[in-house]
Amino acid sequence: MTHVRLARRALLAGAAAAPAALTQPARAAWRPGQPIRILVGYPPGGAVDVLVRVVAEGVHRLHGIQIIPESRSGAYGIIAAQAAARSAPDGSTLCSAIMGMMSVLPAIPGVPLPMDLDRELTPVCTLAGTPMALVVRPDAPFSDVDGLIAYAKSRNGAATYASSGNGSINHLGGALFCGAAGVEMTHIPYRGGAPATLDVSAGRVDMMVANVAEVAQQILGGQLKGLGVTAREPSPLAPQLAPLALRMPTMEINNWFGLAGPAGLPAEIRDGLGELFGAVVADPQTSRTLVDRGLLPLAEAGATFEQRILRDRARWRDVVRANNIRGD
Repeated sequence: MTHVRLARRALLAGAAAAPAALTQPARAAWRPGQPIRILVGYPPGGAVDVLVRVVAEGVHRLHGIQIIPESRSGAYGIIAAQAAARSAPDGSTLCSAIMGMMSVLPAIPGVPLPMDLDRELTPVCTLAGTPMALVVRPDAPFSDVDGLIAYAKSRNGAATYASSGNGSINHLGGALFCGAAGVEMTHIPYRGGAPATLDVSAGRVDMMVANVAEVAQQILGGQLKGLGVTAREPSPLAPQLAPLALRMPTMEINNWFGLAGPAGLPAEIRDGLGELFGAVVADPQTSRTLVDRGLLPLAEAGATFEQRILRDRARWRDVVRANNIRGD
């Protein structure tokens, strides 16, 4: 299957994910009368930062509205979320709201959250998602999932997997794989995804579950060995990787990224923002740009987005409990 066919399929899947309210003519009259700041809670150059900048360009190109991305990285996105929560509920300030922050962190006992995400933020919309890639060290003595499972079993729990921190989505993804494969592995947490990936590529750790958009080039360059993606179809960014979810249904992970505003955001403004960003995500030029970066368009707004947050939170809470994961 060619890259073009995969990209086209991904675009169709993204469009199908958009609720009817976002694909029909806009009904909300509200539109911003001033530039919108988006506080990005994750490092420059990462998937969230790239997504926000692509969408910002699309909003300006299609609607003439200026979007100003502003880096407020740190604390799993909470620093940006706190700043947004303190802003006026007028639609002029939003923050990145991703699965790891909105659904995973509240599901982990011992995580010292300095704010109540449900009470202090208003979920606005999702923008895109990305599957995750199962990667191993480049000198691993196996080249497929069967080989990894056999290797892990032979090591009696001494095989290792890295993550960007205790309780991160990489941690939970690794734990989910171990449960699905029936193996025991030792979790090695790092302070961020970059050092975790570096130690896997250097052969100091055996495995990691990482956003495919962030490791595709290392797989292509041979710094990492890719074994699969957490989806039912290949990723346009790494079409050579097998869809893990066809073999292990519980390994279907769509790591989504969205936006939130402060509590008290009027429904008219929330709905207007959801329609504005939904139209941009559905725009063919923006969609192609996202797919080229390994991000699949995903437009869900308002109550639909809130339901996704709670549904995924319940799912990850089950994983946390099954693996006795704590954030402290």
